[in-house]
Amino acid sequence: MNRCLVPLVVCAVLSPAPVRGDPKAAATSALDIELVDGRTAQTLPGIVQLRRDDGQKVEIAELANRGQGIEAIGPIHDWWVLPKRTTIAVPAVPLVVKAVAGLETELAESRIDLTGKAQATLSVPLVRFHEARASGYIAGNTHLHLMKLSRQQADRYLKEVPLVDGLDIVFLSYLERAIADLEYTSNKYTPRDLAALAHSHVRFGHGEEHRHNFGTHNEGYGHILLLDIPYIIQPVSIGPGITRAGPDAPPLQEGIDKARTAGGKVIWAHNLFGFEDIPNWITGRVHANNIFDGSARGSFKNTYYRYLNIGLSVPFSTGTDWFIYDFSRVYVMADRPITPTEWLDRLAAGKSYITNGPLLEFTVERQPVGSTIELAKPRQVAIHGRAIGRTDFKRIELVRGGRVVRAAASRREGEHFVAEMDERLAIDAPAWLALRTPPPPVQDDPELQEPVANNEFGGRLFAHTSPIYVRMAGRGVFDPQIAAGLVAEMKADVEKIKAQAVFDNAEQRKRVMHVYEEAIETLEKRLRE
Repeated sequence: MNRCLVPLVVCAVLSPAPVRGDPKAAATSALDIELVDGRTAQTLPGIVQLRRDDGQKVEIAELANRGQGIEAIGPIHDWWVLPKRTTIAVPAVPLVVKAVAGLETELAESRIDLTGKAQATLSVPLVRFHEARASGYIAGNTHLHLMKLSRQQADRYLKEVPLVDGLDIVFLSYLERAIADLEYTSNKYTPRDLAALAHSHVRFGHGEEHRHNFGTHNEGYGHILLLDIPYIIQPVSIGPGITRAGPDAPPLQEGIDKARTAGGKVIWAHNLFGFEDIPNWITGRVHANNIFDGSARGSFKNTYYRYLNIGLSVPFSTGTDWFIYDFSRVYVMADRPITPTEWLDRLAAGKSYITNGPLLEFTVERQPVGSTIELAKPRQVAIHGRAIGRTDFKRIELVRGGRVVRAAASRREGEHFVAEMDERLAIDAPAWLALRTPPPPVQDDPELQEPVANNEFGGRLFAHTSPIYVRMAGRGVFDPQIAAGLVAEMKADVEKIKAQAVFDNAEQRKRVMHVYEEAIETLEKRLRE
């Protein structure tokens, strides 16, 4: 069955079809294949999947596998990268063809019989249900590394994979680990190299992942992305757990301060993994927080919501860490094409939402994400929320202060799904508001165990906007119970560090402890006010 609204176009160039059993029947067919916009007929970069009648996957030598570099075999390995019209050699048998382009088209699914055909031309029309760029959103991946690829393979990966996924801006980061980093292909790229790979649809930014672990992968001070920095900040990795040498010093905070002084942006990586996330957020050093970038550890509630509920502004972000293993991206509002630096500026201003499937719209009083609304007294505010996606995300949820206060179920439209809400919400105290789809289950939050659908790559669906902040009579949100809990957690982290860290001298220990002492004093002072 063809799931497109526009018929599949197939042309064949062949001699009269051989009779069944004819030894001259073609074993393979040269298939000239392209994806096109079903409305405009313009070529679309996307991904394709070909299977025989019995379900056997067809390998395509001329195309890059979408799961290249990802060791755990999964649904992503069933897809192939098709950036433009290409001739591929496929079995001359009946085939099932599937195709999509990024997150914005329906799944096209058709059959084509190539039996006895030496050559054929296939044009697969895709039904587009959304255009992020046209609606003022630019998609980015803040966290990417590549390993065990040749430079030629890596160049092709960077040129083709972001393009077919519909990514506009990708940050490739340098990082170090003793011995293993000899195979980190992405470390070989300079900002100049990345500029040379850029084209009209995809631009690249550069940075580093600054990090510390106790042990090879155990929790330590944490991992943080220093992006758009003019030079590599040393040490890149800290402590013998990663470097096999040296002390567990300096703290990440010193590298953060160097990056900020140099004009870079600071994004906390891996949800809440690491001890330095709380103190650096409290002291205002972090620009955005990644979630689900290589790990499902940490829920929204246990990451962003705590910070928001003590009055911090927390822009939401994400990436994919090793290879682009999912459709994960952060969309940033922009009314024109922008540079990676400008994109980061808008991300830091909170004009963002994260997703690996559903595409979101959210306003309060017609103000977009990242806005602050000042109310002189309690009243109702107008809420508009919308999500649209290829896979059924079940519903959208309006979140106030971490609690779901409104929801709207999804409905099918053609071969995609839509959910909308237009509400009046009474506000009688400072608040933050956001729109999300049901979050995926996570181990550390027993309240989030509802199953959610997977996208084509097997990723569990998520989507969440950055907040819109509502101040009341000049006051913002501050929950003293959560603040006290964060103070207690920092004090507990200090004890863990004392038990595990190795320092060469008292000065190193003092510099690490100062990170927590400053933040604890800041938050305890707020609690006394």
